[in-house]
Amino acid sequence: MNAVLNAPVYDADVPAPEFKPGPAGTHITIRGLTKYFAGWPLYENFDLDIPKHKIVSVFGPNGCGKSTLINMIAGLIPIDSGEILFDGKSLKDTKIGYVFQNYREAMFPWMRTIDNIAYPLKLEGKSKAEVDRRMAELVASFDVKFDLNRYPYELSGGQQQTASIMRALAPNPEVLFLDEPFSALDFEMTLFIREKLQEVFMQTGTTMMLVSHDLEEAVYLADQVLLLTKRPTKVAEILPYDDPRPRTTATLSEASFIAAKKRSLEIFQREVRR
Repeated sequence: MNAVLNAPVYDADVPAPEFKPGPAGTHITIRGLTKYFAGWPLYENFDLDIPKHKIVSVFGPNGCGKSTLINMIAGLIPIDSGEILFDGKSLKDTKIGYVFQNYREAMFPWMRTIDNIAYPLKLEGKSKAEVDRRMAELVASFDVKFDLNRYPYELSGGQQQTASIMRALAPNPEVLFLDEPFSALDFEMTLFIREKLQEVFMQTGTTMMLVSHDLEEAVYLADQVLLLTKRPTKVAEILPYDDPRPRTTATLSEASFIAAKKRSLEIFQREVRR
């Protein structure tokens, strides 16, 4: 009964508030985002501006809805109310890529790995020559050494996740979403894919949103660290981090990196204790 009593009520006769665009350079504009689960608010009238040509890492307390946020932006989870625009366009007019945490369930097991990667291009109706050309570009970009003619289940976890990222990038998305893409990988593969993502970003400038449960990783890859509160979730702070790329292991001992990580940790701990 409580869930019913606490459920949001939307009056169709009340006009929606005027949409306010983000500042210059904004790619994703979120206004009034509201999402309830079992009658309780996760996000309520949530506003956010995601800049273009930047990597934004999303970090916050357990249960604050980090993955839910990018899933709502990407259209994988419906929202209760609000508006999300990409360069002023709706999601259906925007090309996105998505890298899932669970790579084993993200790939079609009955398709060869190369056909998995090419799948978005075939959906777009690309010719065989166009598909082959894009596959060659991706193979060169990721320095692929394993056999893409094998099925996903015949590959290691790191190889499967590499293929998943290649598939997400195949159609040259405007925005790439990554939901804890390293959490199931060993350290060696994590370092490799971090490096490759940086290379892709430097080559293409693709806007990226990354959910991570690892603070060092979140700061290392980010141009901005989006720190969230406990639910009902709001923005605790957005921290810029502008060390030059490519970032390397030497970056981890730079004073600017240590300061950004320390400040992120302080905000995180403050929010956890509230």
